[in-house]
Amino acid sequence: MIDGGRRVAVALRIVTVLAVLVGVGVTAVGADTLPGLLPYFTIQSNLLLGCFAAYAALLARRGGQPPAVVKGAVTTYMVITGLVYHLVLMNGAGEFSMADEAAAASALLQLGNQLTHTLTPILAVLDWLLLDRSRARFRYALLWLAYPLAYLAFALVRGLVTGTYPYPFVDVTELGYGGIAVNTLVFGGAFYLIGLAVVAANRAVTRPRRGRGTAPAAGRAD
Repeated sequence: MIDGGRRVAVALRIVTVLAVLVGVGVTAVGADTLPGLLPYFTIQSNLLLGCFAAYAALLARRGGQPPAVVKGAVTTYMVITGLVYHLVLMNGAGEFSMADEAAAASALLQLGNQLTHTLTPILAVLDWLLLDRSRARFRYALLWLAYPLAYLAFALVRGLVTGTYPYPFVDVTELGYGGIAVNTLVFGGAFYLIGLAVVAANRAVTRPRRGRGTAPAAGRAD
């Protein structure tokens, strides 16, 4: 028999998996084939979330929970996906705006954009804040930068081969490698701060477990 808390966890994660499948599916139908979408961070992070949510749902049914370092990484990447889309790419006054292209897209593609850039990040954050009680450490935020940096390397190498880049802020033909280096520092710093915020949010809703009558260790800090 599954208790109420487990049912909520399983249900939210099933909804998350379905949101990812529908979002990626309608985006592929509305714009391109799935292989053509795979170079985008949005698609990669959403697929990662879908796989993770399915795994976490199975754990929840058995009374288990995923490690905070893994769950926090997935959450961070989804927050990055949502914030970069809404604050950078959809900022009509910004240097890297793609708002006009998004507005001219088909209704199906616009639906896919909202599902993969708005709904799934919200679901990831809700899972992070409401479910499980694994306690994250601030040092994880630095570790979580590994994937965005690996993605940058992938985008640049792929661009050398194909001559195309998935996002304007990694477009070497427009910015040059000097501009890419500046963007790496700016975005990398922002992503690190996002990771710290994800950890801080987790620690605000969790409390370290202590045995009865056990005093907190003096001077301990992550």
